[in-house]
Formats: sequence, C-alpha cells, structure tokens
Amino acid sequence: MWDLSVKRMVKRLNEDTENNFKCITADVEGVVYYNEETGYIVLEMSEDDKLFTAVGNMGDVREGERLTMYGDYVTNQKYGRQFSVEIFERTIPTDVTAIRKYLGSGVIKGIGPSAAKKIVDAFGENTLEVLENDPVQLASIKGIPADKAKAIGDEFHKITGLRKVMTFFSKYNIPQYVISSAWKLYGTELIRAVNSNPYCLCGTGIDLNFKDAERIARDLDFPADSEERIHAGIIWGLKEYANDGNCCVRETDLANYVTQNLLIGDKAYYNALQYAESRGDIVNTDKYDTRYIFLSEYYNAECYIAKRLAEMIQRGSEHTDYSGEISGIECEYSIKYDEMQKKALTMCMNERVFILTGGPGTGKTTTLKALIALMRRRHMKIKLAAPTGRAAKRMTELTGAAAQTIHRLLEVDFAAGGNTFKRNEENPLDCDAVIIDEMSMVDAMLFASLLRALKSRTRLIMVGDTDQLPSVGAGNVLHDLLASGKVPSVELTEIFRQAAESLIVMNAHSIIHGELPELRDKSSDFFFMYSENETESLKLAISLCKTRLPKAYGYDPLDDIQVLCLSRIGTVGTELVNRELQAALNPPSKNKREMAMFDRVVFRDGDKIMQTKNDYDVEWRRGSEKSHGIFNGDIGKISGTDRVNRKCDIDFEGRAAQYDGDMLKNIEHAYAITVHKSQGSEYPAVILLLPNYLNRLSYRNLLYTAITRAKKTLVVIGTDTKIEQMVRNDRREERYSCLAPMLEDRFADI
Repeated sequence: MWDLSVKRMVKRLNEDTENNFKCITADVEGVVYYNEETGYIVLEMSEDDKLFTAVGNMGDVREGERLTMYGDYVTNQKYGRQFSVEIFERTIPTDVTAIRKYLGSGVIKGIGPSAAKKIVDAFGENTLEVLENDPVQLASIKGIPADKAKAIGDEFHKITGLRKVMTFFSKYNIPQYVISSAWKLYGTELIRAVNSNPYCLCGTGIDLNFKDAERIARDLDFPADSEERIHAGIIWGLKEYANDGNCCVRETDLANYVTQNLLIGDKAYYNALQYAESRGDIVNTDKYDTRYIFLSEYYNAECYIAKRLAEMIQRGSEHTDYSGEISGIECEYSIKYDEMQKKALTMCMNERVFILTGGPGTGKTTTLKALIALMRRRHMKIKLAAPTGRAAKRMTELTGAAAQTIHRLLEVDFAAGGNTFKRNEENPLDCDAVIIDEMSMVDAMLFASLLRALKSRTRLIMVGDTDQLPSVGAGNVLHDLLASGKVPSVELTEIFRQAAESLIVMNAHSIIHGELPELRDKSSDFFFMYSENETESLKLAISLCKTRLPKAYGYDPLDDIQVLCLSRIGTVGTELVNRELQAALNPPSKNKREMAMFDRVVFRDGDKIMQTKNDYDVEWRRGSEKSHGIFNGDIGKISGTDRVNRKCDIDFEGRAAQYDGDMLKNIEHAYAITVHKSQGSEYPAVILLLPNYLNRLSYRNLLYTAITRAKKTLVVIGTDTKIEQMVRNDRREERYSCLAPMLEDRFADI
C-alpha cells in the first residue's frame, strides 16, 4: 500500500511542480555525515557497482540498507555532483552479506561486527525474521545471554519501528522535528495512531499544521465528515484567529469559518463543537453581550489576569506625600517636572498597579528615570523589563538602569519545553517593584505569566503608548486595561520643548490626532520624498541606504539604517526589497560563503537577519555566558555559512548561535522589515516605503508606529495622497478579547 502511495505522491509532485524526479534504488556503502537533530545525512551509495553521493533529510540511515530514492542530481561547488533526495523508501537487506553489514554498522545496541557475524552465521537469511519475531533464539549463540537477547529484540523493534515511521512520513514531506515529536509521544504505535486519526498530529506537543494533516488524511481516505477532522478544524480555526491577535472569536464567525473551509454542514460543526468543549479544549461563553469561543489557554489567561489585577488593586492605595522627595530629584537632575509627571510619580509609589502612558516627547522616559531614583532612595529592589531584547536594550540606554526581556526575567524553563517559566506562584520574583516598558507589545499569555511571578506585595508599573500597534501575540492587554477604567493610570500629553524641536515628534502627534503632517519642511529630521512609481521608490531607498545617508550623516547601512515596509508583498514589500538591498549592500563575493534555501532565498556571510518565531531551544554564547532562547524580532548578522551541512553561525548583538535544519526556517533577511516587526525598537535612521495602492494596512496608527521608530532621521518615500489616506483612516486593528469586561466584573462583585 505504502509503495503505491509513494508513487502517487511523486506523481502528484511532478504534476503540481516543474520537477521531474528521478528514481534510484541503491545500497548504502557508508555514512559520510549525519546530523542527529535535523536528520540531514550524506551517504555514499552504490548502484550497479557505481558509487555516488546522496544527500537529504532522511534520518538515521545505516550501512547495508537498500534505499529507493526520488529526487534529482545537483552540483555542489565544493563536493561536486550529488543526488538530492526528496522522498525515499527503505528496503530491509535480504542477502547474508548485506544483513551482516547492516547489523555490524552499530544500528542495534549490543551488536557490533563480531556479534553480527556470529548471528548471521547462525541464522543466515532468516536473521532479521528471528530478530523481529523470536529474538530469544539469540540466546543459543555463545556470549549472548537471555536478557541480552531480549534487549536486542526490543532495540530492533524500536529501530525498525522508527524506520517504518520515517518511510511512512517521507511521502508527505513532513518536517523532521514534527516526526520526532510524534515518535516521542506515540513510539511504535505512531503509524497505527495516524491511520486511526491523522489529525492526532495537530495536537499539542506535535502541532502539525492542519492543512498538512489534511493531505495525509486524504491519502488515507479518512472520512471528511469525521468528528476527529471537524474537531481539529475548530481548533485550527481558533488558532488562526489567535495568530491574528484574537483571544476569542464570535461563535457565528467561527461557525462560518470552519463550515466554509471544511465544507461541512452546521449539524456536524455543532456536534464537534460540543465534543471540543466536553474535552476542555475550548470555552464557550455568552456572558459578554454575544457568544464567544476561546481556546482554553486564552480563556484561562484572561480570567487569571482579571482576577490577579483585581486582587492587587483592591488591596488599596497608600497616601504618602512624595512632593519633597520629587523636589529633591528635580534639584539633583536640574529638571522641572510638570504637574502630570508629579502626579504619575506619586501614584506609581502609592498604587499596587499603575499604568503610565503618553506619546513621543511627552516625558515618559524622564518620569521613569525619576521613578527609579525615588525607589532607590527608598532602598526598594526593582526589576526592569521589556518584551524584546531591543526594547530592553533601549530601556537600559534611556534610564541608565539594567533591563532585560520579560522572558529572561521570568526564566524560561527549557526542560519543560520552553513555553513555561521557572518564576511562578511557587517561585516568585524577589523584588519590591517590577517596571515593564513597551507594554503595548505584551500579549495575554505573557502577561498572565508575569502576574503569576509577582509576590502579593510587589508593585507593578506598566509604561507604554496606547497609540502604538498591539502585540504580535493574541490580546490587546494595555488597551483593555485602560478601557476597563479599573487600573490607576496617568496619560502624559504635554510635548516638551526639546521634543517639540523634532519634526518626527510633532508630525507623529499630528498624525495620531487625525491631522496631516508637515511634509515640506526639510530643515529638521523628517524628510518626505515624493514618488508615485514604486520601482523608483525602491531604487531611491537603495541609494539612501547605500550612499546618501552614510555620506551625509555617517550612518552604517546595516547597523544604523532600517527600512520599513507596510507589508511583505509587492514592489515595496519586504520580500522584494530585501532581495534588492541584499544585492546592493551585501553582494556575492568569492570571500563570502552562502547557501540557497527555500523559495530562492540565499543566506550569505554578512547578511542582516531577523528571528521570526520564539525558539527556546537555540543555544547561544556571549563570552563565558551560555544560555538558550532567541525570540521573535531579534536581529542579528550571519557570521558564517556551511552550505554542505546546512548551518549558519549568527551573531545576535554579541550572542553567538548556530542554526541548522528547521531552525533556519525561523530566520529571514532584515534589511527591510514590516512595521509590525519593528515594534519596541528604535533606529538612528528609518526609511519608510509606502505603496501607492490602498490596502488593509493603510491606517493611522500603523503610520504613527512607523514614524516613531526613527530616533534621529526619518525619510518617507511615497505620495502625499497615500499619507492622507492613512491619516484619515482611523480604523484600529480590531481584536476580540473579554479582558476589559472580565476586570469590570471582578470589581462589580465587591
């Protein structure tokens, strides 16, 4: 059956793509290289006494095996002609010589070359059948006691089981890490489990994409109306909504989404919905004006946030007068705080939970520095943190106090899989106050984890700008906390004189108030360059990066200048802009190593890259310091590439890490990044490329966020019509959440 399925898969691949896969059946003569983590292997193969090299992600293949491989020949500049394997099948050796070579390769613990010879001499061509069905017979061989015979049999079952699994999945092009996770969970029962329900691979701990599970299900003729499929489809739909920032979704929207995508009726959908609820996978609530569906983890996170904040706030405020101490800090720093800043400082010191908000130039950082000084005078132990490494670094530079990422503050528990923290209710943070900057970037799950790590006496001060884009992860925490009206807060609105001299600051405030920015004044730090041709806009951006800004201001093209785009697609989208900027700023050279990746992407020594997904398993070093974890939005440079072994050495601002295999899927070029990815960061110079067409990303606070990323110099390239469209469009990124009413309910119950 599986042989036919592999052939069908190859036929389908050849029909759907420009590929014309070759098929080769050959024997493994030797293993040249094997990467255990990624499954990438280099094999010396023999076909009709002719030797050749085969490479690919085939897992732990051993000497003596016979493989049927589908792929094509490629030429490696260093290693010459190789057969690149896309899909393969294993054939267990049958002749005595091949069996002896296979067993002697060390594939089974407890059997070396000498033992392999004895076993094959005893059982000949029936050796593998004995190992499979009656390994106790091995005890008849001198030197193999009964317990060792049983252990050898168990190991053989494990090895052959994994090989069957690898062959089973090879035709579906499933990532190696997914197969490894599934094997760890199901072991030798994996194939049976998948045949019974292919959607079991979508579960937590394996997390195969639903559409990939659909391919397997179709190949297995799994019923399209099965409860298992629809249940998995509901969870997939909720995860898709969460990926768009929603903690929950209206039940009617979810019903339409699932029934239309899975082509099922309402009755089948509602039966599966009840099943998902009975399993505890989802929560269905109609408490807040309409019926909402949550994934359980998001419902629990929002409930916990509301409960914990209400408990902290309800402990009551203190009423200490800090005016004298604030005056002392004014004298020490030779600064005069306005009334709202003084009010904010007093409330920060008296309230258990407090939010400080304000736009650029309104004195948030000045107030924060004063708060740190106040707390230190009181000998309070404080912790400073921000959502990203760049935001934490910026917080340190602006305040002079050491800050770290929230993940590092909470201490990621790598042994538990990386998505939990060592700091929690049982092991809380030892401090009097925690100050979080860039709070608009904090999602619901991370905020709930932070609250779990706070002692009952610890103060929580949150600093942010509500006009910035919301978090990448699900939730709109800062907005919801302020919308509830239950969390003490102060908004700073006065623009200070020094900030008022910056056209970046003044235009940012104009935009957020719905007013058109000043585009003709080129005497300050904000420069508008009119261009109605996107191709010319791209050429202009390249010229600014490569020559004009470095020459005029001494900026480094990679370290100081950041190009921002509204989206990934189009002439001024990050995908094309990155390719063009890479060619201009880091062109190919005989002194630079490089390797081609998926979708024609080339990673080259010296490339500027960004991490696109939290990866808690990445190990990095900084001097003698050694730790784990590279997070979404971290920017680095490739310091070395190894094309043969598919590896990259990357320097993330002093943290040296090595990437290979599927880890490489989590990095992309960062010569240009989207505005969303720039949140929490600030760059000496920003070039903002605006498209000419009106799309769903043409709205006010996206433009505002982009402009406020520039520290010293901003160049906007596009049309004034486009800018006007964005300023007039006050559509906020709508997100579904019940946090605000949940918090209101907590106070209503008092």
